[in-house]
Amino acid sequence: MLTPQLNRHASSLLFCHGGPLPSGYGERPGPVLVRSKKTSKRCGVRSIRCAFTEVPSSQAETDAVLAIKAVATVKVTVGGLLGNLGLPRGIDDVKDLLGKTLLLELVSTELDPMNEHRKEMFLEEIKLDASDHNVTATTLTITCKSWVHSKSDNTDKRLFFVNKSYLPAQTPAGLRRLREEELEVIRGDGQGERKAFERIYDYDVYNDLGDPDHDVSKTRPVLGGSKEFPYPRRCRTGRPRSKKDPESETRSSFVYVPRDEAFSEVKSATFSSKTLQLALRAAIPSIQTAIIDAKLGFPHFTAIDSLFGDGLTLPQRQGVGFFRGLLPRLVNAISGGTQELLRFDTPAMIERDKFSWLRDEEFARQTLAGVNPYAIELIKEFPLVSKLDPEVYGPPESAITEEKIEEEIKGVMTVQEAIENKRLFMLDYHDLLLPYVHKVRELEGTTLYGSRTIFFLTNDGTLRPLAIELTIPPSATGPQWKQVFRPCRDATGAWLWRHAKSHVRAHDSCHHELISHWLRTHCCVEPYIIAAHRQLSEMHPIYRLLHPHFRYNMEINALARQALISGGGIIEISFSPLKYSMEISSVAYDQLWRFDMEALPADLIRRGMAVEDPTAEHGLRLTVDDYPFANDGLLIWSAIRQWVEDYVSHYYPDPNYITDDYELQRWWDEVRTEDTATRRTRHASAHHAAVNFGQYDFGGYFPNRPSIARTNMPTEDAQKESFVRFLRKPEVSLLQSLPSQIQAT
Repeated sequence: MLTPQLNRHASSLLFCHGGPLPSGYGERPGPVLVRSKKTSKRCGVRSIRCAFTEVPSSQAETDAVLAIKAVATVKVTVGGLLGNLGLPRGIDDVKDLLGKTLLLELVSTELDPMNEHRKEMFLEEIKLDASDHNVTATTLTITCKSWVHSKSDNTDKRLFFVNKSYLPAQTPAGLRRLREEELEVIRGDGQGERKAFERIYDYDVYNDLGDPDHDVSKTRPVLGGSKEFPYPRRCRTGRPRSKKDPESETRSSFVYVPRDEAFSEVKSATFSSKTLQLALRAAIPSIQTAIIDAKLGFPHFTAIDSLFGDGLTLPQRQGVGFFRGLLPRLVNAISGGTQELLRFDTPAMIERDKFSWLRDEEFARQTLAGVNPYAIELIKEFPLVSKLDPEVYGPPESAITEEKIEEEIKGVMTVQEAIENKRLFMLDYHDLLLPYVHKVRELEGTTLYGSRTIFFLTNDGTLRPLAIELTIPPSATGPQWKQVFRPCRDATGAWLWRHAKSHVRAHDSCHHELISHWLRTHCCVEPYIIAAHRQLSEMHPIYRLLHPHFRYNMEINALARQALISGGGIIEISFSPLKYSMEISSVAYDQLWRFDMEALPADLIRRGMAVEDPTAEHGLRLTVDDYPFANDGLLIWSAIRQWVEDYVSHYYPDPNYITDDYELQRWWDEVRTEDTATRRTRHASAHHAAVNFGQYDFGGYFPNRPSIARTNMPTEDAQKESFVRFLRKPEVSLLQSLPSQIQAT
């Protein structure tokens, strides 16, 4: 048993050693070790440095004395830096003086740690330096990077394994039982409410998006576990059930994630989503004070430009200056005399050309090289026909006819020739959105259509938009309505075309945020993270392959359930479907998501954006040569695939290794997939980068990517006053359809 002394920091740990130390060590029951006091510090972290001398258990062993020195590296927390004068800190310091800080216990081939402090600690690593007289010293490193609970929270010891990876059958005999027991601890028993210090990974449905106990209007359906709303699983929290909706969990400010999935304190301070959440909480009250009417739009486009130049004047309010430190890239809060200015950095897209968003060429280009390059698809047959029930949604045939398309391409070729030559493409949000059109239109401040947008691949290899179809299904008050809008040279037609493009952009923003981003890169990854922790030991090579790409995803998802996708959250306030947003993501999961289609090559082939070609690089030939997302993505895909194949082949040189790996088999049973490592690694890294990091560049200037369309097309009822107002001031009509000042900022 090792009891090292630690200066002014609480800690606790336990690790397992699976490699040999000098002769005679680790082959008998754990030796009794006596501590020799010695301490040291390292820059940026706390180090526990202790020298130990083995006391022989019998006279026969007196000739083989082994000296062991252990160094445990502990990260200093923000609380430790700022709270040294607090009572909890003082109690821990007293314990340090008494030697009750970090307890390390070597048991056969493992080191067994326990945190004697009242508070948890983050353990970076442990190094064991061992020498046996004339034998060359051996250094054993155990990389921990884990929070170790306090003994006052949980008396169970923690296990940490050495850095070497082992398949289950290759595990040293002394570790096999501990390896399995550690997995049992992580799986938990599915009972009770989870506590912050726990490391339990278990499954549950999305039953915590609503908050009916506080507001009945925020009741939301459970996503997952039903045919009506299928959905991936999330991590179980075990919170009490809602009193008004027993199917739902109650909401709380704390959302459990396994302790090591939570951000480190430094990452928490710099992570954009959490920072954004804190910043919004600080600023939104001031913004709402400055903007008296939440429905108020921008009076003219120069007012939108002023967000990036003059800024939005806010009344004095404590804490608004917090912006300067939290969002330096996106937001600048500048003190100027007696007032605060909220000013956003100029998005890259309009920095050089502020009118680029108006051009059809840019509208089309962003389907290939924008923030949502996952939606564009090849038209493989014509006419276009809906798959929805015509008894409910009206005639399934599209109003986009061959004649209209051929008029736009000036008779260069027929529609059938264009299809044969792979020249027609489409953004198709018709069947996904149409079932929700009437539901959404019952809500205040928004509207919705089913939409199709047709593009033509020109001779210079770029896309050109040809037509937009907007559809409303029949209702008790009227028949199905659909209209086709096309680029036009006359003023009225040109403004109607801009209106139609704005609606499509809002639909694409919804698809991007709810499906391409949230569903595919966050939500669908979480069950694989849970399964990996439950079935694969930390010593398993596949676990170690995946873990760097999985880390922190669950914390991000928990924050999203708390403030982003929850009832009344940012998504429901800002996107066209409002409270139906998450339901639509469930429909998309049911209709569009297939794991075997999630690989980038398979996704490109499914959408008709590539065909298999053994002679081409990566084995694929792109339908559109200038498709930056696919060109760059395939390079990254191939690199990841090669790395994964080489890594896996190293540990599994023979198929028998796979059949004998019961941990891998259990994981396989839990996720029910193939080629998991390559696809999940890509979705947690390359896929996420493609749909995440360009959001401000393309969406910061929101007319380019409005999250919501608030008004109907002026032509929906040409007899109404709205159409007359559109004819008089079409620019104002378009501005009224764009997000309000609250939604935009």
